[in-house]
Amino acid sequence: MFFDLLFLFIVISALQPVMKQKMLEASRQRLIYDIEKKHNSRVIAMIHRQETMSILGFPVMRYIDIDDSERVIRAIQMTDPDLPIDLILHTPGGVALAAVQIARALKKHPGKTTVYVPHYAMSGGTLIALAADEIIMGEQSVLGPVDPQIGQYPAPSIINVLKQKPLSAIDDQTLILANIAEKAINQLEGSIIDILPDQYSKDDKQRIAKILTQGNWTHDFPITVDVAKSLGLNVNTNMPKEIYQLMNLYPQPVRQTPTVEYLPGYRGERENTEK
Repeated sequence: MFFDLLFLFIVISALQPVMKQKMLEASRQRLIYDIEKKHNSRVIAMIHRQETMSILGFPVMRYIDIDDSERVIRAIQMTDPDLPIDLILHTPGGVALAAVQIARALKKHPGKTTVYVPHYAMSGGTLIALAADEIIMGEQSVLGPVDPQIGQYPAPSIINVLKQKPLSAIDDQTLILANIAEKAINQLEGSIIDILPDQYSKDDKQRIAKILTQGNWTHDFPITVDVAKSLGLNVNTNMPKEIYQLMNLYPQPVRQTPTVEYLPGYRGERENTEK
């Protein structure tokens, strides 16, 4: 009897994370449907959270990869040409090829395209956001530079070595890396010019592409709403509350005890209710 109960407990414990995940998925799908109905659009969410692996609990970092690009491109291609697309982005970046593929697919969609950045869309996420007709950010949301990274070094920094040392004092490996870095910057700069919507002038496209790829900032520099506007990007802060509600349905189950806690609702409202 004891072993039967123990076995039942183990089975329930093993199934509980799966059941919880299914319930979260169902809640997300309901909310996405509500947003689509309200905006009369196709909603695509690409949310990269730190997740846990199975029952073992190993943390797994998520980023933009080829699988993401295939899924997003299929979603865009399956959307009616005239139907607006709302793409919700929350990502640290990822594979440049995958980000460029998504950005080009978004740029070519005939209907209006809007990218929502509730918290951050860095590097490749910014590259995707640039292709949208409109970028909506939260007041504290950030984008990031898209300068290429060659191994562990920023491409502009590698090229800068050539300006500071005579060629005879530079080793062959650095010269090769500098050649690759120059090509990577030129390629990415061309991609940005290509994916920026036609609402931007040719001069604006070239200016924005150079600023974002030439290493003016570190790769993790936070491009705030004000900085984005100063660059000339079509950015505003009209973030719908339901986007944040959707983000709540993408938890990061790494720690048993949350690092941030708060009681829902405005405090003044709660105190008035208690009285």
